[in-house]
Amino acid sequence: MRIAEISSPELRPSPPDKTDTYHRLIPKIESTIKQLEAQSASGKSSLGTTSAAAIELRQLVTQLTQFAPFPNSLVLQIWKLSYRLWNACVDISNTAAATIRSSASENHAELRHIAADFLSIAGDVSGVPSPAIKTASFYHKTGLIWHNLRRFDLASKCFERATDLLSKLDVSSISDAGERKLLLDLNLARSRTAWEIRDLNLAVALLNRSKSLLFGSCTHYIELAKQCMEFGKQSLSRSNEEEKESGYNGLGEALKLMNEALEVLEKGLCAARTREEKLELRGLRYKALRFIAAIHLQKEEFESVIKCVKVLRDSNDGGDDHPSISVLAMKAWLGLGRHGEAERELRGMVIDKGIPEGVWVSAVEAYFASAGTAGAETAKGVFLGLLGRCHVSASAAVRVAHRVAVNGGGEGGRVRAKVVAELVSDERVVALFAGKEADKDKVAMHAILWNCAADNFQSKDYETSAELFEKSMLYIPYDTENRILRAKGFRVLCLCYLGLMRLDRAQEYINEAEKLEPNVVCAFLKLTVAFICSSQFKIYLQKNDHQGAIAQIEAMTACLDFQPDFLSLSSHEAVACHALPVAVASLSSMLNLYTSGKSMPTTEVTVLRTLVTVLSQEPGNEQQVLKFLKHAHTRASDLGPDCFFGKEEVGRRERNWFAVTSWNLGSKTGKDKNYDLSAEFLRLASDFYALLEGSTENNIMVCKSLVLSVSSMVALEFQREAAMSENEVKRAVPLLERAGQMLKSITAGNSLSDDQDTIDPELFFIYTFCAYDIQGRLNDLGSQLLSVRSFANSKACKPHHLLQIGLYASQGVRSNHEVATFALNECLSSFLSSSTPDYQNVALVVRKLIAIASIHKGDTDDDLVYGMYKQAYRIMVGLKEDEYPVEEGKWLAMTAWNRAAVPVRLGQIELGKKWMTVGLDIAKHVSGMDAYKACMEDLLGTLEKKP
Repeated sequence: MRIAEISSPELRPSPPDKTDTYHRLIPKIESTIKQLEAQSASGKSSLGTTSAAAIELRQLVTQLTQFAPFPNSLVLQIWKLSYRLWNACVDISNTAAATIRSSASENHAELRHIAADFLSIAGDVSGVPSPAIKTASFYHKTGLIWHNLRRFDLASKCFERATDLLSKLDVSSISDAGERKLLLDLNLARSRTAWEIRDLNLAVALLNRSKSLLFGSCTHYIELAKQCMEFGKQSLSRSNEEEKESGYNGLGEALKLMNEALEVLEKGLCAARTREEKLELRGLRYKALRFIAAIHLQKEEFESVIKCVKVLRDSNDGGDDHPSISVLAMKAWLGLGRHGEAERELRGMVIDKGIPEGVWVSAVEAYFASAGTAGAETAKGVFLGLLGRCHVSASAAVRVAHRVAVNGGGEGGRVRAKVVAELVSDERVVALFAGKEADKDKVAMHAILWNCAADNFQSKDYETSAELFEKSMLYIPYDTENRILRAKGFRVLCLCYLGLMRLDRAQEYINEAEKLEPNVVCAFLKLTVAFICSSQFKIYLQKNDHQGAIAQIEAMTACLDFQPDFLSLSSHEAVACHALPVAVASLSSMLNLYTSGKSMPTTEVTVLRTLVTVLSQEPGNEQQVLKFLKHAHTRASDLGPDCFFGKEEVGRRERNWFAVTSWNLGSKTGKDKNYDLSAEFLRLASDFYALLEGSTENNIMVCKSLVLSVSSMVALEFQREAAMSENEVKRAVPLLERAGQMLKSITAGNSLSDDQDTIDPELFFIYTFCAYDIQGRLNDLGSQLLSVRSFANSKACKPHHLLQIGLYASQGVRSNHEVATFALNECLSSFLSSSTPDYQNVALVVRKLIAIASIHKGDTDDDLVYGMYKQAYRIMVGLKEDEYPVEEGKWLAMTAWNRAAVPVRLGQIELGKKWMTVGLDIAKHVSGMDAYKACMEDLLGTLEKKP
């Protein structure tokens, strides 16, 4: 039924006489309550009696509701009956507390609900102070019972009704401590129920509203902080599978809630008066800080962990001495690469007996894994000290040795190899491997030491190699089965000492090998070094005629005594004479010789760099420059970056030059609107930047190059007014995949210093838009959703970004309603979690979500659309007048009401009543709809009376 039709006079029945109805209904209510009182007095609880009483009283309440308001005398009578019913329920519950069943509990909860409804329909009564608060208290207590019975729908209904009653009061005028406590308890209870039904946005919004209900009470601060912390812990406990399926960011949400708890506790400490209050608040504050530090550690935000630890330790009251603080601090310092501070934490843990042994082993292993050469000696000493105070398994020793020995090459590797040799040869460590049960661990330890020794042998560090091979022999059993393995160990030790020219030791080991396996012949592989021969330079004078000079260069390459040095000298002379075409020809001929294996006077990368520099001096050569840049990247891929560019600082500068040159040319051609070349140059720039190691700045440039390369491809489509071909789209896909991988790597990287380069949030946003666009062209709807979810879980994401993505995804030829729904839901969550929500944007998102659900799921999932209207109603409950946009509220109320028209006409009365009820509920919270509400109530009442 539409709003325009609800005022028809023929639909309104003539009201019955109220007085007769009162005399008929009130005695029935009182009679039923007397039966319950008699049952409570007898001490015998009957499930059938309470169930029948609940059904009968609910029917009487429904009938009585139609005749409100009541005269004051009747109101007072209803109040008395309500209190009698409530007290009877309390007595029955106390009597049957030990044996009560679930069905009986629900009956008692229903009776309490009816008692609260009696007070609600009776309204205010003269002579009773604070009637609205007493009614709300009944609903609050009933809601708690429903919540404990996990009937969250009924609990939510009770809490919302209580909130409606209290929202009409002036909170500042309430002075009674119990009444103030009720306001806070009601808000927190409603928040818990919203959390249980996974309405997380509403739950967080209600926590924020609770901040205005603390009234300076220390108890209130504690209750709110505990609730925030409880929600935070529950966010952490959600499984990885659930996060993957729903896109829920458990760590981010937990951090927000723990920070909210910390803020509340800080304010509570300022309000605390007694010593006991301060102690309790301080303990909760320490606990919240530890949780925050642990969350930051999981997110690899190590600077934030250190800040939390400093706050915990540097408090004026002496600080927190919880055992976990040292572990958190050590792991954070390791993450920041500050091994000196991590070492102090590790040494300080030695005297702390409150730290469990399992945590000890894990901490030492973590320190080994991260400390590197500088801290290996310290970690070894701490681990050996740990052996004297707790039991450590052989497998733990294997793990630690592997951490120390991994990547053992170079000068630092020699130090680490020495440490691991000392560690594994300690008698206490060797004793861990005694017995048959440690055979597998013994084999693993031998393999670790052998591999580490072999690496040092290949590096010609024979002394370190010999020491490690000797230690590995400690982990080979003295039995027949391992004779060959022991012989092999002796032979390699012989080779090590031959390399050290210690012939006596070499002879000793080869003799031992021959005793175990006399028929084996050992071979020692030697590496050969080739010498680069230089030839006499022959210089050809260049002519002013460029074509003639180029012809002479070609003739020179055919001579029998030709040497590549001739081309090198020719190119230098041509550059000095500004004969650029001759220089290009000479360098190009020289470049062709590198694949022949001839000895060259200069490196290939120098020739290519010179070619690119020469060609770049004149405009119009971009195609040739691109060809040689591509050739440079191809050769680097074939030969290996270190072989092509060079090693260490020289190689880094060469890589950087090619990367910067490609980026500059890509930027220049892009500004000149030559998008085809711009896309190619930027793609090459990403490849060259990717060859630069370890720098976050370089990783960011890779991302920028990849994203802008795809942007140039899209811009080319608009320039030529023709859609991207299928091949062009396929070329763009791997570029975006690389950009996505780099973004993940950067955002997951360690924050090593305050001035570290961080990725531009707008770049992440542009990447997400490009990825969404390209994936849409491939009709890859699942990848679109994954891209937007990844962006939503990143630090770069802002609510207005999600709003733009949601609106973009909801329209156009390649719209994706799943992406639109996800982005708008995340956006709604961010807006509602703000301390001052922008309800104008909230209303916009709610309307768009309803529209999307109506279009895509309205016919198959009516409950989903209905749930969105209910969510909008819950958001409006408790808000100040006009805080939610009035026009949007009217739209919600009228569209919800109008959705009842079709079901009513089809005879689906219950479905129609459901939509009419939610429309009426929303209308009650929108100003300017009084006339509509009256008509709605009349028509809904008429519909309920129909059989």
